[in-house]
Amino acid sequence: MPREPVIANPWSALRRFTPAHVGLGRAGVSLPTMTHLAFQLAHARARDAVHDPLDVARVRGELAALGLTTLVLRSAAVDRATYLQRPDLGRRLDEVSQRTIDALGLPYRADRFDVAFAVVDGLSSNAIHRHAAPFLREVLTALPGARTAPEQEHRNTGVQEHRSEPAVRATWSVAPVAVVEQGRVAIGDAIGEALHARLVVVLIGERPGLSSPDSLGAYLTWEPVPGRTDAERNCLSNIRPEGLDYGDAAVRLVGLLREARRRELSGVALKDEHDALPRASSSPSFLLDP
Repeated sequence: MPREPVIANPWSALRRFTPAHVGLGRAGVSLPTMTHLAFQLAHARARDAVHDPLDVARVRGELAALGLTTLVLRSAAVDRATYLQRPDLGRRLDEVSQRTIDALGLPYRADRFDVAFAVVDGLSSNAIHRHAAPFLREVLTALPGARTAPEQEHRNTGVQEHRSEPAVRATWSVAPVAVVEQGRVAIGDAIGEALHARLVVVLIGERPGLSSPDSLGAYLTWEPVPGRTDAERNCLSNIRPEGLDYGDAAVRLVGLLREARRRELSGVALKDEHDALPRASSSPSFLLDP
C-alpha cells in the first residue's frame, strides 16, 4: 500500500516571526509527537517558573556588584501555597519586614528619596534571576545623576544627609533596593511608603506563558501608599532579550520616571510617548501587502 504523501503545513512559515505555538502541524487528528513533547516541556517550564524559589543571596550579590544596598523583605504570605491562594497577603509586608525598615532609623522623612526599586519574585523567580540585575544596570546608566544611598549612611544618625531640592531637578536619589519574596505588584506601595520615596518601581516576575517563562515586568507608581489601584500605575511588560530588550525598556522607564516626577502623577494620565523601537521600513510586517 503506497504511503500517504507528507503535505507541508502552509502556516509553518509564520513561526519565523513569533515564538508562539503556531503552525504546529498534525498527524491524523492529533499533533505530531515532537510538537506534543515540546508543548509539554514548555508547560513544565512555566510551572517550574511559578514554583521555583527566589535565590535571594544570588540576587543580592548581583545588585551589590552594581553598587546597590539591598533590604531583604517578605510579604505576609508565609509560603508559596499561601501566596498562590491568597493574593491579598502578597500585597503587604509581614511584621518582620516592617521592623527591618523601621530599624534603619531613616533620617530622610522630610527629604525623601526620588525613587525606590523593589525586586519581587512574583510568578516567575526565573525572570528575576535572569533579568533583574542587567536591566537595573541599564536603568541606572540611563537615569541622570542617580545617587544611591548606602544603608549605613542612614542608620540611626538622626541627621539629614540630603538637603531639600525642587521637585524637578537633574539628579535622582535612589533608596536601598528591596528584594522581596512572595510578593505581588502592590507590595511596592507599602515599600515605597515605608522608605518615603516619591516613586516606586516594582520589577516582578510576570505570569509565565508557554513561550515566555521568564518575562520581567516593571510597574511604576507615583506617591506610593497602600490602596493604590492599577489605574494609578504604569507598566512595561515582557522585558527580556527575546521581547522588549533591556536598553529599550530602560529608556522607556526612565522617560516615564522623569515625566512622573515633573508632572507628579502616574497611571492612565501618564503615557509612554517614547518610540524606542525603530521602524524597519525595509522589512514591512508580514501582515501587510508589499
